[in-house]
Amino acid sequence: MSQTIQPESPEALEIPVSPVPQAPSAPIVRPAGPRRWPSSFADRLTAPLPDFREVTSVMWHGQLRPDIGDSDQIPVHRVGLPRAAATETVVTWVGHATFVLQIGGLTVLTDPVWSRKIPGVRQRLTPPGVAWSDLPEVDAVVISHNHYDHLDAPTIRRLPRDTAVFVPAKLGGWFRRRGFRDVTELDWWESARLGDVTFDFVPAHHWSRRTLWDTCRTLWGGWVLTSPEHRVYFAGDTAYGERFAQIGERYPGIDLALMPVGAYEPRWFMKVSHVDPAQAVQGCLDVGARRMATMHWGTFVLSGEPLLEPVREARAVWESRGLDPADLWDLAVGESRTLP
Repeated sequence: MSQTIQPESPEALEIPVSPVPQAPSAPIVRPAGPRRWPSSFADRLTAPLPDFREVTSVMWHGQLRPDIGDSDQIPVHRVGLPRAAATETVVTWVGHATFVLQIGGLTVLTDPVWSRKIPGVRQRLTPPGVAWSDLPEVDAVVISHNHYDHLDAPTIRRLPRDTAVFVPAKLGGWFRRRGFRDVTELDWWESARLGDVTFDFVPAHHWSRRTLWDTCRTLWGGWVLTSPEHRVYFAGDTAYGERFAQIGERYPGIDLALMPVGAYEPRWFMKVSHVDPAQAVQGCLDVGARRMATMHWGTFVLSGEPLLEPVREARAVWESRGLDPADLWDLAVGESRTLP
């Protein structure tokens, strides 16, 4: 959430023109042909965004600048990328919200950020868990929303222009202007397919902004990837709310939830955008996932909690709920695990 300190503009608060889609009882396949999108998705917000005075207060009091002296304790296992068999699902944490998902015979990147620095925050604390040169051919990329720590232009420029890209509504133009030819825009609950993998775009409690003037002009959300063998939920960025349960009802049998656990302090400020570790665990249970992999910590400094607190709190909550420790994938940067 690196671009959260800009004031709202009158244009960004334009009244939207489309109703909020409800969870369907059957799959919605992406319509063919050109799409007509509303001018704003502000009607999808579930809480007011912090106003300029609140943002200024947080910045003035230094509440987004934690001590980074223990950054050397963030675990990094940069040992290369294992290659998955066609029927295997291998998950590798690159850092922040970036994973390499080898699923259904495809290699998929989530919110890929390989840059050392992104706008608005200090440089990354840990290196990318997988060297760019170690990546196999990338079949697809999924983007959750357009904040700079999730949509990184320098990384996107490194991709071949025939890479399949799956993005939220109205974000397709950003990729087409950069020469990408296989771009799929989806609304919440819509579905597309590549090879043996289905890509479903699902709601999140979040928002979007990339400039001073485009608040909520593009959609935001998470992704459910389903192969013949496994189903993986990538939450992107999200606060806690009823949409987790809706996703669980719509997509039963999720094998793994990739859940954000960091960027939650000060709580009064961050609660409208990000879950805390306890809410992440509850969100995993709400979507019905058997396992949870932690993300959105240990890479960029976006908030005020101690650097190692997110994963420590997630472990404590997981244990307090009586859940199997083996089902909490608190991955090191660069670590890979295979779904059974």
